[in-house]
Amino acid sequence: MSPLALAAPVLSRQADPVRVATERLARTLPSRTDATVLVDMLEDDLREGLDALGDVEAHFSDLLSTLRTAPLTPVNLVNAGDDPRIIERLDYLQHLVLQLRKRLSQAAAMARQTPPSRVR
Repeated sequence: MSPLALAAPVLSRQADPVRVATERLARTLPSRTDATVLVDMLEDDLREGLDALGDVEAHFSDLLSTLRTAPLTPVNLVNAGDDPRIIERLDYLQHLVLQLRKRLSQAAAMARQTPPSRVR
C-alpha cells in the first residue's frame, strides 16, 4: 500500500467513489489474478492522481489568496508563483494520466475476454 493511501481519510465503501468505480470495473473483468492486480493498480493511480490534483488546486487557491489579500510586492508575486513542488506534481499527473490510459486499455482487452452475461 502506498504512503498516500495510508494518509487518505477512511471512508465507508459506499462513500468512496474510487472504490465503487474500481469494484464495478472488477465485476466486468475475468476472475483472474492479473485482472485483480490491474484493478488494484488502477485504484492506486486514481487515488494518487486525485491527491496530486488536490495539491494543484491548493496552489491555485494560495495564488488567489495572495493576489486578493497580500501586499502585491514584487517579492510576494514571485514567491507566490515559485513553487517547484507544483511543477513536480503536474509532471506526476501527466505520468498518471498515461498510466491510467494504459491500464484502461488493458482492462478493455480483458473485458473482451469476459462472457457477455458477466458484464454489468
